[in-house]
Amino acid sequence: MAGNNALNVNGNTVNGRTVDIAITVRGSDWYWAVCAVMTACTFVFLGLGMTKPRQHRVFHYITASITMVAAIAYFSMASNLGWTPIDVEFLRPGDPEVRGINREIFYVRYIDWFITTPLLLMDLMLTAAMPWPTILFIVLVDEIMIVTGLVGALVRSSYKWGYFAFGCAALAYIVWILVWEGRRHANALGNDVGRCFTWCGSLTTMLWILYPIAWGVCEGGNVISPDSEAVFYGILDLLAKPVFGALLIWGHKGIDPARLGLYIHDYDEKDPSVKDKVGAPGPNVHPNTTSGVATNGQTTETV
Repeated sequence: MAGNNALNVNGNTVNGRTVDIAITVRGSDWYWAVCAVMTACTFVFLGLGMTKPRQHRVFHYITASITMVAAIAYFSMASNLGWTPIDVEFLRPGDPEVRGINREIFYVRYIDWFITTPLLLMDLMLTAAMPWPTILFIVLVDEIMIVTGLVGALVRSSYKWGYFAFGCAALAYIVWILVWEGRRHANALGNDVGRCFTWCGSLTTMLWILYPIAWGVCEGGNVISPDSEAVFYGILDLLAKPVFGALLIWGHKGIDPARLGLYIHDYDEKDPSVKDKVGAPGPNVHPNTTSGVATNGQTTETV
């Protein structure tokens, strides 16, 4: 049986620079395992969506999109692709696992987060029926959090911690929305909606608070090895994406999207708001048409 040959095919040299601190075969194997879980969950979420009417699949599609993007990112990292060597701020010559001048930084991880974290927030914000201005702003704040994390990871000097601070401030706002505003909106929609949001929002809040800690000991502080980084981020991502998705879809099993303000109509469904009514223009009547009744009892139209 052939073993994992990814590190031999895709070596530790990028753009003429060889990285000192990088994943080993063990780290690559772990990334492959997470990729497999993300891929399997994508098909499970899509399959569960197929059992629902098309109007009720919005959360299945969003959640499947999250794990699909994550699967591609983990495929890249397992293949030892999507990274660049960055000189570390803290040299640790006494630790053989993080000894060296530069460290492997997986920028593909941040591309994953840039796409998937807004989708995670959309799942939560739509569940709570939050106003669209709030949704748009929290997505912007989330993008700021991810971009500042990426820029900080690519900076070798102590200025990286300035970007880290910006990212933490953005995270604090997101946590406040989830813990306070979102929960209030969800509870107002009923116990089932409030319960679903509380479970999923609490899980997201607890996990997202751990990501800055992971960043601090990995890209930021060069404290743990890239293999340990893979396990740390991998466990967080598994809990924040497949486990979160399963919990969300289970929580939505008895919730009509229309209760959340999501009035979704299918192509073979007649919209009751445009059905023909006596004395009212139907869907095929010119908007400038007025209706009247002729003397012989038949309806007449004038433009």
